[in-house]
Amino acid sequence: MPGPMTVLDPGRLTLLGVPGSPYTRKMLAVLRYRRIPYRLILGSHGAPVLPMARTPMLPTFYLPGTAGEVEAVTDSTPLIRRFERDYPGRAVVPVDPALAFIDALIEDYADEWLTKAMFHYRWAFARDVAQAERILPTWSRAAMSDKALAAIGKGVSERQIPRLSYVGSNEQTAPVIEASYVRFLELFEDHLRKHRFLLGQRPGAADFGVFGQLTQLAALDPTPMALALEHAPRVFGWVGAVEDLSGLEPEAGDWFDIDALPETVGALLKEIGRVYPPLLLANATAVAAGAAEVDTEIDGRPWRQKPFAYQVKCLAWLRRDHAALDPSSRAKVDRVLTGSGCEVLFPG
Repeated sequence: MPGPMTVLDPGRLTLLGVPGSPYTRKMLAVLRYRRIPYRLILGSHGAPVLPMARTPMLPTFYLPGTAGEVEAVTDSTPLIRRFERDYPGRAVVPVDPALAFIDALIEDYADEWLTKAMFHYRWAFARDVAQAERILPTWSRAAMSDKALAAIGKGVSERQIPRLSYVGSNEQTAPVIEASYVRFLELFEDHLRKHRFLLGQRPGAADFGVFGQLTQLAALDPTPMALALEHAPRVFGWVGAVEDLSGLEPEAGDWFDIDALPETVGALLKEIGRVYPPLLLANATAVAAGAAEVDTEIDGRPWRQKPFAYQVKCLAWLRRDHAALDPSSRAKVDRVLTGSGCEVLFPG
C-alpha cells in the first residue's frame, strides 16, 4: 500500500468530500470556475494512506506542508484565500478591498447562518430525514445491500440529529430559521431579476458560499426545495448554473462599484443584519462567560442554543479584517453597512 507522500498529484489538488456536504460543493464549484485541476476522493472517512485533519470536516484538502509532508487542511474560507495566492487568474475575491470585505461578510453569513436552515430542514422534518437516510450513504460508500443501506442511513441520522442543538435548531428557534430562509429566497430572487451574481457579473466567494448551502436546500432536501421552487425559480436555476462556471469568461469591470451598489444588495445585507449579528454577539458573550446556553432574541423572537466556539473566531476574523482596511475603504464599508444591522459588529 502506498504511503501518504505518494497520494498527491503535483498537477492536481486532492480533496476528500461528498455531494451531500455543502462545503464540498462550494469548493468544487470554486475549483471548476477557477479551472484548477483536482482529484475528488468520494468518502466520509478517507483512505488509510491519507492523514486525518485535526478536526475532521468535509471537504478535506491534502496539501504539501512546509517540511514536505502531506497536511490535511479544512475550512473553506481560508482555503479560498490560499488558492487565490497560489493560482493566479479568475479570482473570486474582488480587487477593491471594500467590496472584498462585503463579499467576505456575505460568505460568512452563508457558511454560518444559512447552514442553520440547511441542517434544520434536513434533520428536523420526518420526510427530509427519511430521504437523507436513503441517499447520503450511497455517496460515500461502496455497493451495499438494502439492509446495509438502511442500517448505515439510520446510523447517519442518529449521529446528526443530536447536533441540532449546536446548530441552534429547536422548536423555539424553528420559526426564526424558516422565516429567514424564505425571506432570503425572495430577496435573492429579486436580485437575480437584474443581476447574474451577488456582487456583479462574475462570482465572488460569497456566491460560492451561498451556492454550497443551496445545493442542499434548493436542490436536494424536499421541504426547503419545495419552498425554493415556490418562491424563487431563478434561485433554483442559479444553483444549477453555478455548479460549473468553467465556461464563464469574467472581466475586470464585472464587479459592482461599492459606491453604487444596487438596492437589492442593500436588501440582502439588511436580511443578514436582521439575524446574523445578534447571534454572533450573543454567542461571543456566552462563550466568554462560560455559559451553558446562548440566550438572546433574534428577529423579535427568543433564541436559545448551545454556544459554538468556532463562531467566536468568525466574529474575530470579521473584526480583524474590518480593522485592517485602509481608512478610505473602511469608510466605504461603513457607509454600505449603516442601517443594515451589520454595523453593530464593528463598534467604534
